Amino acid sequence: MELGLSLAGIPRDAATLAAVARRAEESGYGSVWTGEAWGSDAFTPLAYVAALTSRIRLGTAIAQMPARTPAATAMTVLTLQQLSGGRLVLGLGASGPQVVEGWHGVPYRTPVQMTREYVAVLRRALAGAERLEFSGSVYSIPYTGTDATGQGRALRTTMPPAADTPILVAALGPKNVAMAVEEADGLLPYLWSPTRWDRAWGDTLAKAPEGFEVAPTVVACVGDDLDACRDRVRPQLALHIGGMGSKSKNFYTALVARYGYEAEATRIQDLYLSGDRAGARAAVPDELVDDLALVGPLPRIADQLAAWREGPVTTLIVEPTDLAMLEPIANLW
Repeated sequence: MELGLSLAGIPRDAATLAAVARRAEESGYGSVWTGEAWGSDAFTPLAYVAALTSRIRLGTAIAQMPARTPAATAMTVLTLQQLSGGRLVLGLGASGPQVVEGWHGVPYRTPVQMTREYVAVLRRALAGAERLEFSGSVYSIPYTGTDATGQGRALRTTMPPAADTPILVAALGPKNVAMAVEEADGLLPYLWSPTRWDRAWGDTLAKAPEGFEVAPTVVACVGDDLDACRDRVRPQLALHIGGMGSKSKNFYTALVARYGYEAEATRIQDLYLSGDRAGARAAVPDELVDDLALVGPLPRIADQLAAWREGPVTTLIVEPTDLAMLEPIANLW
């Protein structure tokens, strides 16, 4: 199992990013991962990191599919693979309707079919073996809609191909995870439970082909005061379980409920959506914090990691609450 480092929450100024990238590679992290919401994009920081490092893998966790056409993502991937010597791991996600429609200004489509077609188009574009043509219910290349000019023609990339680029999908719902197992090279879950993952993912992941990657992101807080560490990560867990979506559509609430924390998830969401964010944070029980995060003194985290090593995880992407924890976690690993 590889140790990865999430760059979420790390300032995007050049000096900080450069220092963290070098520290990660020198400390033995196998990969660094960036994401995007409605601030920094996921790819530009990786291009900068690629220029400062030599071996560490560069992952997006995640790049939002609705933000770019599949061909635009293919161009970015092909460029970064050439510049980095083939170190990019492409992690994709559908995001949610609040961001897709509220920020990108495009319709939120059914994630399963959109992702399936998006990955199919990407693979053809990255292979570069033939002109890009695709006819699906979501994507049509060349475009042939009623408002088309009729002048579009199939093209093939002028860049060196990168057909072996790993494509991972951030999926949580049962149907989307099943699609990822069928179409992608790996899964990028969030709020992974090393003790209860099989309740939500077991039957589906049992069908995954050999070499299928599972790369969850886990928040980590190292410190002698266990209660203080738990309190450091509670706000993030409460945000996702309670506020990353609406009452009718929150993938994280549903996932935690499938783990067996249905009452806890419902209470956290109700408090958060009512405006009582402090109450929502307080409603995240110690048991749930300990299950979904790495918290406490290093010997305790070592014990927690034993459970993570027993499951199907291939890359553990650690998101430390403080950069001072970067080397201690790597040394423990």
